[in-house]
Amino acid sequence: MGRLFALGAGDALEFRVLGPLEIMHRGRSCTPSAPKVLQVLAMLVLRANRIVHIDSLIEELWGDRPPRSALTTIQTYIYQLRRFLEREGFAEDGEEFVLTRAPGYILRVRPEQVDLQRFLRLADSGRAHLRERRYAEAARHLRAALELWAGSPLANVPTGGLLSASIANLQEQQLAVLQLRIQAEMEMGLHRELIGELRSLVALHPLDEWLHGQLIRVLDRSGRRGDALMAYHRLRATLDEELGLPPSPEIQQIHHQLLRAS
Repeated sequence: MGRLFALGAGDALEFRVLGPLEIMHRGRSCTPSAPKVLQVLAMLVLRANRIVHIDSLIEELWGDRPPRSALTTIQTYIYQLRRFLEREGFAEDGEEFVLTRAPGYILRVRPEQVDLQRFLRLADSGRAHLRERRYAEAARHLRAALELWAGSPLANVPTGGLLSASIANLQEQQLAVLQLRIQAEMEMGLHRELIGELRSLVALHPLDEWLHGQLIRVLDRSGRRGDALMAYHRLRATLDEELGLPPSPEIQQIHHQLLRAS
């Protein structure tokens, strides 16, 4: 596969997007500082080993008002990115790393060199274990996926419309995996252990009824039915105040079950 993979063998070279955008090489951060080059790099890493259309790069950098020099300017940013990779010793020729492929460019890496790809692989494995009711294995894989996150995705990158949409999608995927991990650990009977985390999560996501529902359940299953009822009433008050809506039928069913058991 060329000098690229020889120089970036194994885990020595890593691209991180689940937090600040970073290129890590043998534990050292080697990340471009120019904002527009960072944007281009982010687009390439998110679609690693797939073509990023030059029109997408132009839309990300300038929206619907690109300058006449947009194409030439993109080519300049690609040139700067390739020279950066050469200076850092990742490849003797940056074109081995960032390939020109009509109608755009490809960042060529191994999937395991991108934290997002490892996250997706671990999440898929966790889902498969959960479907098979192998809850401990599911929790382990899902927890490992979540441990790859180091903050808000692309936290140090200026973003246009396309990257902003990608960030929102990544955050939804993170929350979905978190919910699956909680589900697996509840199936393992770790109710008391989840109370503190779920309290923190409902504070961060006050309108997320699924999280509130799990908090109510773990409180009840931990012998704290009064606290569970209080958690329900807080959710109902929040939904009424913020949205003018009652809790969902599922949450109301949980509440009815609590009352019947009282």
